[in-house]
Amino acid sequence: MAGGIQSMKDIVITGRQIIRELLIFAGCILAALVVNVYSILRFNTQWKELFTTLNITLALALIFFAVVAVLRLIVFCCRRLLRKKAG
Repeated sequence: MAGGIQSMKDIVITGRQIIRELLIFAGCILAALVVNVYSILRFNTQWKELFTTLNITLALALIFFAVVAVLRLIVFCCRRLLRKKAG
């Protein structure tokens, strides 16, 4: 049905897309861990804070992931607009 609402069967997520998103999220987790290590060194606290604040670190990783997603959406929209103007 042209122009109609698509069913869930029409949406395909490739393995390549899943791997890309997992790598981006892994980078966000790594960045959050780096921020946590920096704060441990900066404020001279105990290294057990790396484990006791793991929930906060994961929340920070989710925030990083959301920010990256918004930035990716902006870049995608800008590219699409530039292609329409050029074409």
